[in-house]
Amino acid sequence: MLKWLHWGIVPFFVWFLFADPDALRRMGPGWFRLHSVNGLIFVTLALVWTGTHLQKGLASRPGPKLPPTARRLHPVLHKTLIWGLFLVALGGFGLGLTSAVLLRAGGVVPIAPPLDLPRAHAIVSWLHVYQFYALGAIVLAHAGFHVWRHLHLRDNALRIMAPRALHRFL
Repeated sequence: MLKWLHWGIVPFFVWFLFADPDALRRMGPGWFRLHSVNGLIFVTLALVWTGTHLQKGLASRPGPKLPPTARRLHPVLHKTLIWGLFLVALGGFGLGLTSAVLLRAGGVVPIAPPLDLPRAHAIVSWLHVYQFYALGAIVLAHAGFHVWRHLHLRDNALRIMAPRALHRFL
């Protein structure tokens, strides 16, 4: 299941790195609705991942070839990703809570009861955007860490999480 969560969240993560809600609104309601549906799917996957982590702990363990510093970095990096995803979802809830109108994820699921707090909404909006981009930097560090493991240590770190069809290229 973790492999599906891992690769299932990637396209949504990439979408949110490049999709600007204001530009999408100008493109028409269909594009903004797609953004909203993507948000609902992203948050669902993030919450399932967080729940799985809470229930079972980290699924991955540092490999035997990792040097001591990388061994200590491994769980910190993975936990930062998991909790970062949760905090981005929580930030979305904060957006709904401080909004002047009822926001619906995917146009269906109410995010939170709107309290009409414009100043708080501006702050939460700013935090939500920048926490997501900070998480993007952590995702890059995560990918770089595993590419380094695969190429430098030759421990097949990428093969563990890659779909079987891609194994012959790794």
